[in-house]
Amino acid sequence: MARKSSVLQRAAIAVFSVIAIYAILNASVSRSLPSSSDLPRQLIREEQEREAPPIQPRVKVYMYDLPTRFTHGVIEQHAIVRGGGGGMMKKPTSDVTALKYPGHQHMHEWYLFSDLNRPESDRSGSPITRVLDPADADLFYVPVFSSLSLIVNAGRPVEPGSGYSDEKMQEGLIDWLERQVWWRRNGGRDHVIPAGDPNALYRILDRVKNAVLLVSDFGRLRPDQGSFVKDVVIPYSHRVNLFTGEIGVESRNTLLFFMGNRYRKDGGKVRDLLFQVLEKEGDVTIKHGTQSRENRRAATKGMHTSKFCLNPAGDTPSACRLFDSIVSLCVPVIVSDSIELPFEDVIDYRKFSIFVEANVALKPGFLVKMLRKIGRKKILEYQREMKLVRRYFDYGNPNGAVKEIWRQVSQKLPLIKLMSNRDKRLVLRNSTEPDCSCLCTNQTGLITSI
Repeated sequence: MARKSSVLQRAAIAVFSVIAIYAILNASVSRSLPSSSDLPRQLIREEQEREAPPIQPRVKVYMYDLPTRFTHGVIEQHAIVRGGGGGMMKKPTSDVTALKYPGHQHMHEWYLFSDLNRPESDRSGSPITRVLDPADADLFYVPVFSSLSLIVNAGRPVEPGSGYSDEKMQEGLIDWLERQVWWRRNGGRDHVIPAGDPNALYRILDRVKNAVLLVSDFGRLRPDQGSFVKDVVIPYSHRVNLFTGEIGVESRNTLLFFMGNRYRKDGGKVRDLLFQVLEKEGDVTIKHGTQSRENRRAATKGMHTSKFCLNPAGDTPSACRLFDSIVSLCVPVIVSDSIELPFEDVIDYRKFSIFVEANVALKPGFLVKMLRKIGRKKILEYQREMKLVRRYFDYGNPNGAVKEIWRQVSQKLPLIKLMSNRDKRLVLRNSTEPDCSCLCTNQTGLITSI
């Protein structure tokens, strides 16, 4: 009997041990697994983590501390030639950084320079960040005032004491750049240079063509100097006041408006022909006028009271008038077969612009007949779209042109790295053909659109 009791006791201990081990393991596994109430939440969180795109690091940009003769010194020389605006400035000033950058249609260089000089805390949402050590940089910005330099002596004899030369500025800039170790490292490929005026840096283009050029169009650039792949097309600075009223046609009594230089070179010769076709039309205002404060006021009034604004080619395919039209909510009628436009990866210009092939636009009666057929509803659609996108063309808007230019620049970085590494391992070839990148687009399709 005692023996039977001993066997039962050992069996009971064994069963208890198994139960205890099971309880411990079950508790441990339970703690590591979500409860039934937490499971859906965890599954959603894991799914979101799989779908969420990785956070893109901001592109690091180093801005050169250029000698002042390439930046504020250009402002100083511009003021000296013009007597400081009030006839008071006839000699250099002791503090050139206090001088105000003058207004003109290529002010991008000032706004980009000013943006990089702001504290990082004021640059929230920018796709780039400024670094102070060039060794940390992805890209290098060269803040030369190349477009302002071009017009310092424009149409004026050189004033005594000024002796300013844009050509000497260009030569001095490239001599300075080619002494920089960071320029020599990749032949300038990872450098960004503003050249908004079509004639900016014309003397040294072949020596800076590897860099990312900020241009208004490619009208004066050879295919081996500039391309959509390498460079960034930027907007002109609008020179008329922003239209602050509501959309509508009631106060816009003029059908089509244009005010600008009638006589241009190259593709701009279409202007004179358009004058001949349109100047006798009753509801069309087309005037010859050059840049002046008075003419800007007249242009502002004309664009703000017109349904459509004519945008023909200038000496090159683009002109500032397009961006004046957009901020005026005056529907652009673009007659420029080779025009290139900024930010087309996010903007569809057909939603608020009308493109007309030059040969078609010059047919007597065609333009006005086409525009008169466009009803109020369609014009309001165009105006709504312009209201949505006009911030992209406003350099003073915190979410406007400056941020978009930096976004486009930052997108060039993968190609820059590819080309830099590729160049280091390729053998030089004996070829007379330029080795350049291009985009093949529709070369034969009709471009007239409504």
